[in-house]
Amino acid sequence: MKQLIIFDLDGTLAPSKSSLDTEMSSLLHDLLEVVNVAIISGGAWLQFERQVLSNLPQDERLAKLSILPTCGTQFFQYSGRWMRLYAEDFTAEERETIINSLNQAVATAGFPVARTWGETIEDRGSQLTYSALGQQAPLEAKEKWDSDFTKRMSIKAILDTLIPEFSVRLGGATSIDVTKPGIDKAYGIRKLRDILHISIREMIYVGDALFPGGNDYPAEQTGVISIPVRAPNETKRVIESIIACLGDDRQARSFEV
Repeated sequence: MKQLIIFDLDGTLAPSKSSLDTEMSSLLHDLLEVVNVAIISGGAWLQFERQVLSNLPQDERLAKLSILPTCGTQFFQYSGRWMRLYAEDFTAEERETIINSLNQAVATAGFPVARTWGETIEDRGSQLTYSALGQQAPLEAKEKWDSDFTKRMSIKAILDTLIPEFSVRLGGATSIDVTKPGIDKAYGIRKLRDILHISIREMIYVGDALFPGGNDYPAEQTGVISIPVRAPNETKRVIESIIACLGDDRQARSFEV
């Protein structure tokens, strides 16, 4: 019997930096009726507010939703209002080291960008994120820039040598996320286990970057059952299947009682 369904955000529940569509919002709301749900993403809290929470009904089911921004380096729960349980923020010295290394790695990799939309490096407190085309780049441009991940994997390889004391993962469509060592989505999975008192074998993880180097990969390494998806439409079908299975199982258990 699964007790917790965990989702990545960008590329899994919605296109990069986009809001949940009406169908996804409805499916998540239905899922919250039958099981606990968590969302872990490289995005900051404000991104969750815009993409997810503003598109969900504001009712009692939110108490079953856990939000983990910046790859699990922060944790929010709902109890009448959203409350942050912890945050693993960088020191000023760590922040400077990472930013300098990001700039050096990008220059060394040598992938010129003709145009950017907004800042390319975003400080999310507990995570620094490099977005090759800028934080406000249109989805169409982002999808074309590194569709096979080779550009970001090259930049990541350089970063791994420059800042081996930090965790470096691919995220979103054009992003690279840097967090403190050992603090990634695996850290978030373990925090969910400890805070919600749900064992890892009772969880399912759904994400679009479960390959080695992807920011969902550490989650899979915890031993959680993982379901890879390629786009939100695939996630919708996964959610429908989970609702059907858990709903049928609970109905069967009620008959047994």
